[in-house]
Amino acid sequence: MTTAPAGPDPTMEAIGRAVAEGRTGDIVTARRKLLALWSGIGVTGDPLHRCSLAHYLADLYEDPAQALVWDTRALDAADAVTDQRVQEHHAGLRIAGFYPSLHLNLADNFRRLGSFEAASEHIEAAGALAPDLPRNPYGDLLRGAIQEVAEAIAGRDRAQRASAPASPA
Repeated sequence: MTTAPAGPDPTMEAIGRAVAEGRTGDIVTARRKLLALWSGIGVTGDPLHRCSLAHYLADLYEDPAQALVWDTRALDAADAVTDQRVQEHHAGLRIAGFYPSLHLNLADNFRRLGSFEAASEHIEAAGALAPDLPRNPYGDLLRGAIQEVAEAIAGRDRAQRASAPASPA
């Protein structure tokens, strides 16, 4: 898969800039910028924008209930994204490649909230989709996280994973 953009997308670029800020530790600013973008996109806006923004915004919340809200929005938006739209942003990508991570995040949030049945449903969905992940560091990271969350669900462990994307609240 290539990651070369098929064309400029100012909203995706703004999302990327905010995510980069969050990854350097400026969580409050990143969250504020993403929430402002969400206000502009709205719940009926471009589903790729909604999916990407919600997926990244969820990682900026340490509280699993808050993250769950955004991860649910990301999954809902993914269901409205077409491969054509994804490829307009990055040639060669497919929306199917988003689902293992989306289900993994939902499973992890449900697990941390003690909703192990719901967590099991989502980790099973992530696991079923994992064979389609690329054989690269990203795919390996996701496969490892799926296994880690599955083990935590089986052990009824609600603790935050050390390897999970997390930020100070």
